[in-house]
Amino acid sequence: MEIYELPNQYLIIQMELWTCVLLLCAAAVCVTCEQPTRDEDWLELDTPQGPVRGRRDPEADHLYVFYNIPYATGPEGENKFKPPLPPPTWTTPYDAVDKFVRCPQATQPNHANKAIIFKEDCLIANVYVPDTEEKNLSVFVYIHGGGFGTGYGNMIKAKHFLDKKDIIMVTFNYRLAVHGFLCLGTDDIPGNAGMKDQVALLRWVQHNIASYGGNPNDVTLAGSSAGSVSSDLLMLSKAAEGLFHRVIPESGGNLAVFSSQRDPLAIAKFQAKLLNFTDVDNIKALEKFYKTAPMSLLTSHLRFHRPDFNYFFSPCVERETATEAFLTETPLSILQKNTYKKLPVLYGFANREGLFRIRQFDTWKYRMNEKFSDFLTIDLKFKTAEEKAEVAERVKDFYFRGSPVYEKVLDYVDFYSDALFIHPMHWAAKMYVENGNNEVYLYVYSFVDDDSPIIPHTDVHGAGHCAQSLALVDGRDGSVYNESILTPEYRNMKKIVREIWHSFVKTGKPVPEGSSLPAWPAAGVDRAPYMSLGQKVELRHEPLLETRTRFWEDIYQKYYRAPIPPPNPEPETIQMTK
Repeated sequence: MEIYELPNQYLIIQMELWTCVLLLCAAAVCVTCEQPTRDEDWLELDTPQGPVRGRRDPEADHLYVFYNIPYATGPEGENKFKPPLPPPTWTTPYDAVDKFVRCPQATQPNHANKAIIFKEDCLIANVYVPDTEEKNLSVFVYIHGGGFGTGYGNMIKAKHFLDKKDIIMVTFNYRLAVHGFLCLGTDDIPGNAGMKDQVALLRWVQHNIASYGGNPNDVTLAGSSAGSVSSDLLMLSKAAEGLFHRVIPESGGNLAVFSSQRDPLAIAKFQAKLLNFTDVDNIKALEKFYKTAPMSLLTSHLRFHRPDFNYFFSPCVERETATEAFLTETPLSILQKNTYKKLPVLYGFANREGLFRIRQFDTWKYRMNEKFSDFLTIDLKFKTAEEKAEVAERVKDFYFRGSPVYEKVLDYVDFYSDALFIHPMHWAAKMYVENGNNEVYLYVYSFVDDDSPIIPHTDVHGAGHCAQSLALVDGRDGSVYNESILTPEYRNMKKIVREIWHSFVKTGKPVPEGSSLPAWPAAGVDRAPYMSLGQKVELRHEPLLETRTRFWEDIYQKYYRAPIPPPNPEPETIQMTK
């Protein structure tokens, strides 16, 4: 759910002159080009789409990178909310260089890269291929975060994770915010366009990745924040069944409040009113407004940080329409019915996930103290305002113990950690195990060093939202390859996280045989054991955060509000007969 500040990208230097190089790899060919200002190595591959040329990475010479591969065609204009179309093909070599294509979103006006292109047909993949003659490599598909509203596939990089040259990594764009998650339940705007993009990417991997040296029968799906929610939802979707084989959700689960719109039609109406469209109760008129409105207008008033997560664009439960649906039942219903395929899951979060909302503390702290009920998430429902206020006071007392909210920064962080991330993931993990999955591996990441950020108004370092994801990727934020500037302690933790993730991708087990790490059994229904990834790496056998977990279990058993699909826009006429 993190709204990332987009990291700086390495601008592709436009060369006037190229040279001829011979690539001594199994799939390489002789490529004739002009004299460059410096040597450039290229690898050309034959793929089902046509010949593709990728360049050796200038930082990591053990990798070739194929940027900007169209894995599907994004529908445009009045069709922009429909499912993705088949990808293009070509006959002449396609130079797979970064063209800085992004899906429409809330723009970053001061972004250093002026070459960024926002467009509706934005469905591109980036493939990182090790320089090796080995084939059938494991495939690691990573879904970016950004609250379903911002981001792009290549905004973080994990080149060091590929140092062993036995994994191919795929990142990709998918449609975002209104563009990706408007859900009217009509044939033209059925909903979940962004999730259908993700399914299309996984199908593209099945059809194409062997050409890049990957094994389509050995695909691990991972993601951070909204990407974590996505990977967890994909595991429940029949549309994605069989397209991947292991899952690593990092800080976000399929039962989180932001995993599903509670009332997608209400959200669509609210957003339209923000854009000065008033005829919102006329579904045909509302649909026409969204279909014909320019994307610049639709992305001009996006709201991310509402206290209760209402009016937030995210995946939805769909109606059955003329197009293939991504999800027609609630995630909880699918889990309760046990109607999904069991896969090995590496499941976890950072201990201070609530730092995701630390920027709002100074704005919200007094309001929370006066009316805490405004800050209960929208996935809770109450019969009366009095009942809601009573439950809110109960939650407030549990976390702040009678003290004013504005004096308790760490308790504020714990509240948001549990409400948005930890409890939903605990809930799903328990149901996974109860449903017979004996390959659920749990962890909590709490490592900090002297360079970790200090939590405002405290002297405490915090492992915030998706801290484990940042340990996996390059540098501190995925944008810097040179890690020599990091503290020795953090470099060691990054080595540990990469070893765990690598082992899980290769074997479905988080700790390889012969490792110096503690043995790591799968979790039971009590969510234990779990691995603690902190200053010390150790397996713990007590239930994780048991008191806080049971507190929320009791509340959600009584007050859970399930997401609903949009209503039928054209109800059948009931004919009365005598």
